[in-house]
Amino acid sequence: MSSSTTTTVVVLDNGGGQIKAGFGGERDPTTIVPNCTARTPSSKKPLLPTQLLNPSEDLTSAVIRRPFDRGYLINPDLQSTIWSHIFSSNLHVTPSQSSLLLTEPLFTLPSIQRSTDEIIFEEFNFKSLFVSDSPSLVHLYEASRRPYDVVSKAQCSVVVDVGFSFCHAAPVCQNFTVNYGVKRMDLGGKALTNYLKELVSYRSVNVMDETFLIDDVKEKLCFVSSDVARDLRIARRRGSDNHFRCTYVLPDGITHTKGYIKDPIEAQKYLTLSEDGELPQSEETEEADQMEATNKPSERSKVDLTKNEFSLSNERFLVPEMIFRPADLGMNQAGLAECIVRAVNSCHPYLHPVLYESIILTGGSTLFPGFAKRLESDLRPLVPDVYKVKITTQEDPILGVWRGGSLLASSPDFDAMCVTKAEYEEHGSARCRRRFFH
Repeated sequence: MSSSTTTTVVVLDNGGGQIKAGFGGERDPTTIVPNCTARTPSSKKPLLPTQLLNPSEDLTSAVIRRPFDRGYLINPDLQSTIWSHIFSSNLHVTPSQSSLLLTEPLFTLPSIQRSTDEIIFEEFNFKSLFVSDSPSLVHLYEASRRPYDVVSKAQCSVVVDVGFSFCHAAPVCQNFTVNYGVKRMDLGGKALTNYLKELVSYRSVNVMDETFLIDDVKEKLCFVSSDVARDLRIARRRGSDNHFRCTYVLPDGITHTKGYIKDPIEAQKYLTLSEDGELPQSEETEEADQMEATNKPSERSKVDLTKNEFSLSNERFLVPEMIFRPADLGMNQAGLAECIVRAVNSCHPYLHPVLYESIILTGGSTLFPGFAKRLESDLRPLVPDVYKVKITTQEDPILGVWRGGSLLASSPDFDAMCVTKAEYEEHGSARCRRRFFH
């Protein structure tokens, strides 16, 4: 609830991949759902976001429709349907008696802003609206969480948002995103999933239509390599010496409708590797190696016979590697570390030391194990030695933006910052948008 009036404030972090929705002043959102609908071969009508989360729902070969494409809202009607479903089924709110805090991608085109405002005020009849971008909300949340940190004291940070559609490195100063300093890479979680689909389809089994399945594989098995050359050498080894190899079992539609990792312990082996790429040796592992050597021929034929599973080895770290070296895939773009340096360099030189010391990571794709460590090792050689580099990952990178919105929505000044329905009707979208300083 907003502290100044009894109006309910709905906070909607409207991401390209997931929607986080809840009420201002609360710590966590009420619901997190995929921002899409999907039609499975067996269903006649599309499944809505909440139905997609049903564990018993078989999403094999589902055809997905998303309101967002490449980070921008291209299908307002579909977005309206999804919002309506969330407001009625998940939040149980009456929009005409509520205010809305909405997040929008940086540099959204005026035509898209206009159609968003139409949906909010003319279709749902919200009382008032405040639109924010993600980096300023992340900065607000982190500054309030750590009042004695440099982020709070200097009121500056670089928010690195590695999202579904793209990555942004955005300098934030005094809670405002410095627009001319924002640098963007046109790849995010969606591109990583598509790349993993291609690798698996080329090497083992065709999964080009299995978006939900490969998303699960990516989230559970991929990690960021700190030494790619070493890890590629390990991945070339055969048998049990390849510490990255693990097997993912596809759903069969009868006993299980979701895929799973065949041996979760095997999948976690890479975490204990030493610098030279060897596992810490113990008697148990030696016994296991001997057992594996005797079982190997039958095991190999078994995997060949049943085609409802596939193995991954170097794909596990080559997929997140895209974020750091897009040029390896033929993309004419700089990696994330260079993106951050360019963002900082576009700000006043006096701010550089403060900005490098307050880099905040947010967005679902920063959850890969080893992400922050690798970013720091890539960034350090590019930053002058006199500057300290400090990278902080949010405690929950998926919810960070929403929590910042919830904090803002519960502040006493929030009502004065909003545009009301009456103002929108009188002045129109473009005039009202000027209030948000974007």
